[in-house]
Parts: sequence; structure tokens; C-alpha cells
Amino acid sequence: QVQLVESGGGLVQAGGSLSLSCAASGSIFSINNMGWYRQAVGKQRELVATITTRGGSTYYADSVKGRFTISRDNAKSTVYLQMNSLKSEDTAVYYCNTVPAYLFWGQGTQVTVSS
Repeated sequence: QVQLVESGGGLVQAGGSLSLSCAASGSIFSINNMGWYRQAVGKQRELVATITTRGGSTYYADSVKGRFTISRDNAKSTVYLQMNSLKSEDTAVYYCNTVPAYLFWGQGTQVTVSS
């Protein structure tokens, strides 16, 4: 069973930056499109960024476009999310998963942006 382990979250002031990582166990990582999702309190989980299997194509939700950058290292079975110019509305638990999501969700990593 593939496990997803997210890390790198924390508390940051508005305008600051954080870098998230998600390590996947198992051998299926390199054959799947991957994405970062987030869920704020009282809201549904939303997809914020995706990357294709070899990293050749990315997608960003309008709310994070120009501020977030997704990347991946297939040799390390890890996907990253660089988050710059953070806003209070970016506060959420961040998760990674395949796109579409079909793996069991990891514990996520909390990102809190103070204004």
C-alpha cells in the first residue's frame, strides 16, 4: 500500500514563503500525475496544483497562480510545493495525492498564515 507523507508546513507571516514536500512509498509514483490539495476549516478539499509524470506540464488554481510552484523528483518519489507571497487565505491543511486522487490520504501538513 502506498503511503504519502507530507511535511514542511508551519506558521508564517503574510508575504512569507514555505516549501512543502510529499514523499511517497512504493513504485507507482513515477507513473502518476501528482497534485497538491488543501482543505481549510469548514471548506471542501480543493486541488491547487498538479504536475504530470515527468514534470513537463503543470496546472495551478487561479488562487495560487504566480505564487506557488509544483515540482517533482521521481528518483526520490517526492513532490514539492514552493509557496511564496503567502496570504491568510492560504491557511489550510495541505495534502498530496495522485490526480485524480485515488490513494489513501496522508496526514497532511498544516500551513498557517498570519496577517
